[in-house]
Amino acid sequence: MILGFGYGFLGSVLYHGYLSPSDQVSNLWKNHPQELTMAITSIATVLSVTTATLFTISMKEALRHRISRPISLVQLSAGVALTKGTTILRPEYFRLTTLTLFVFGVLRLLTAGWTTLLTPVYFSLPINMQGYELDITGTAFSSMLFNEYKNQGYADIRDDAFEVLDIGGMLSGISAAGQTYGLPGTFNFNGVKYNISTQGIVPTINEYSGSHATPGPNGTRLGFSGGNVAVNTRPVPGNRTSLPLPQGFSRNYSMLQQGLTATINCQAIGSSDTQYTLNTNNSEVVYANAAAALNNSLAGLRLWNIVGNCGANTPITQNYVTMVDASGNANPSSGFLPSIVCPGPMNLSQIATNFTILSQGFDKYSFLGPSVCEVTPLLTTVRADYSNDLISSEIISSTPFQSENVQLLSFVAGVAKFQSISSQGLVSSTIGDTLFSIYSSTTTTTIGDNLGNQTVYKELEEYWRGVVEFSATFLRSGFMVVNSFPNNTIPVELQSPVNGTMYISTIGWTQRSATYLPAVIPSTILTILTFACALYSILRNRGYRTTFDPSNTLHLIMASAAGSLTLEDFSKNGIINNEDVRVWLDESEKDDETTKKFVKVD
Repeated sequence: MILGFGYGFLGSVLYHGYLSPSDQVSNLWKNHPQELTMAITSIATVLSVTTATLFTISMKEALRHRISRPISLVQLSAGVALTKGTTILRPEYFRLTTLTLFVFGVLRLLTAGWTTLLTPVYFSLPINMQGYELDITGTAFSSMLFNEYKNQGYADIRDDAFEVLDIGGMLSGISAAGQTYGLPGTFNFNGVKYNISTQGIVPTINEYSGSHATPGPNGTRLGFSGGNVAVNTRPVPGNRTSLPLPQGFSRNYSMLQQGLTATINCQAIGSSDTQYTLNTNNSEVVYANAAAALNNSLAGLRLWNIVGNCGANTPITQNYVTMVDASGNANPSSGFLPSIVCPGPMNLSQIATNFTILSQGFDKYSFLGPSVCEVTPLLTTVRADYSNDLISSEIISSTPFQSENVQLLSFVAGVAKFQSISSQGLVSSTIGDTLFSIYSSTTTTTIGDNLGNQTVYKELEEYWRGVVEFSATFLRSGFMVVNSFPNNTIPVELQSPVNGTMYISTIGWTQRSATYLPAVIPSTILTILTFACALYSILRNRGYRTTFDPSNTLHLIMASAAGSLTLEDFSKNGIINNEDVRVWLDESEKDDETTKKFVKVD
């Protein structure tokens, strides 16, 4: 029965894959480890003592029957040692010595075996997760996005009126730029924390979905300004288990899902470069107040008409306004960093799969000369790890944009344009301040030297990568927020599969433990020996009954004395000769008295 309990318990663990108590009991065990250890050890001790006692009784009965037939004294000594759980150390009798040592070891391992089997361990329970999210890579989404442009009143994503994004892109760029120098960064958006940047994903796990607010009628899709992003991912329990999933102490997730990033290459525009040009010479003072110093008012404003060549002599103009003094001169502590976003490739014969950003810094940002950044967005598959309320992503594979992604490219380029405009204020630029402050706070070199420029370009690349990745997260969030689709169900043609694993940290027993099977071996061996002894006793019984206890030293002395058993002395040869003496227990009754004596076999 005890062995059945052990194998039944082990079988349940192997069949279900794990056994875990209720969450209340799990927390109790976690908070009271010493009490748990004492309880498990006590139970293991009781089971091992019970098993050992049954073996001792069975062995004693078998030995009672065995001594009714001739047996050597060394064999009798080995039998007595087995009933007491001790050993004989006689190299001359290797088999008997080995047998007693083996049983002795098994008996000593009983408690350890039961303790190992019954002691719960902390383990991570893997559960498959499946579901779907919004697929932004196909023609179905491209068509829907184009229709949304029209619904919002935009003829084209490059329209100046495009302002559906908040400062999230800027904050994402700042966080990503800090990675250039290994600065840790956490980017927060819609109640979700991302490590460094979003990698273009949205949460696919309920616990990490962020805001639980319900957006208004105009707060979905391109009008998204925060809200509960619908999650369509569920656990897939194993086929052979009906056990409820434990809540566990914590839950971590590793999911394969769709993302978006960009490879960006920023470099200086050479003086002889005709492909990339940025004209910053067209500006005028549109407001001047000579008396500003007397009444502490605004002294002046300068209007800039920045013109960039976006290929095939296609100019794009962007206007900026900066603060100046009454003479039209900028304050030495101010900075101006204009940017022009060319929404497609410089070579108009190419498929629109990338875009270009032209920039130049002035005054405080003069360390950044005329520069060009080639931005090539990539559709990715990422492994998103959800742990400790933070989402970290790793790119598994990537593919460039195709012709069906033109609308998506326009959106990403439009977000970059919006950031390039909104980042520049009257006296400073967020982009310029980011480049300057991160560099200055992490290095000892001057930001304007040649070596520094190379690092600044790396910063700029990371900044725009953060903006691009945020644009995809914003877009997915807007279309996956509740009320974006009827019944919050994404149409099949817009679904992208999501797969992964949930890891539940809990306490209990799991089939992945390699010690469970060896743990039941001592009990198995002892149970087999117990049944073998019992079977021997049954087969040899044949009505034979005796009260003689061969494990009792007094009984052995009395039986030896009653039979006038004569042995040699304690010399070396005498002991060896005595061990080979064969005796048997003779029982007889006379006048209601039972005589038990060892009779020497000639």
